[in-house]
Amino acid sequence: MLRALIFDFDGLILDTETPDFVVLSEQYRRFGAELRLERWMHGLGTTGGYDPYAELEALTGATLNHEALRREHRERYIALCEQQPLRPGVRDVILAAHTRGVRLAVASSASREWVEGWLERHAIRAYFDCVRTRSDGLRVKPAPDLFLSAAACLDVAPELCVVLEDSPNGIRAAAAAGMRCVAVPVALLDTLPLPPHLLRLRSLADLPANALLDRLATEQ
Repeated sequence: MLRALIFDFDGLILDTETPDFVVLSEQYRRFGAELRLERWMHGLGTTGGYDPYAELEALTGATLNHEALRREHRERYIALCEQQPLRPGVRDVILAAHTRGVRLAVASSASREWVEGWLERHAIRAYFDCVRTRSDGLRVKPAPDLFLSAAACLDVAPELCVVLEDSPNGIRAAAAAGMRCVAVPVALLDTLPLPPHLLRLRSLADLPANALLDRLATEQ
């Protein structure tokens, strides 16, 4: 049975992850190093999981101005994120779920300001009954707190929620919360293994929105 969908934000609703990898890769190459995808992905869906500049120092032996690199990264990163549309199928799934009376929430390890700002920018904030972020004082993924708090806000039991996630940390958090999870990784992660999940899609447009919801209503 399906009573609620809980969306991750970064990488799931909006691909803010590929821009991060692109900008960091540019910075690494400037110092003669290569950013390793399998290391970078540890920072997805959480906070404090990966320090790219500490790793760059270790790879090159250089002493870096971390703050200057972060400022440079932020400026280019935001510019690239502003060019990103919603990921394919996201709006269709939101609208189909809303029409069917499926409750909707967002649960993200990012800040409330970041998440709410992009949801408003893309005119989808009004569809979500709850938004839970690290700004609520909850433990971030892979801890289950964000998902459990979203379910409590929706007044839906965890086993009746389905999480839509792109990152390994988020998928682990869904499992810890006792929720089924659809994995929808960004293209960068397409060939990498993920923790156990109910279904893996390249995008939410892989299936018609109502067909996806029908499937989630029946699969355990």
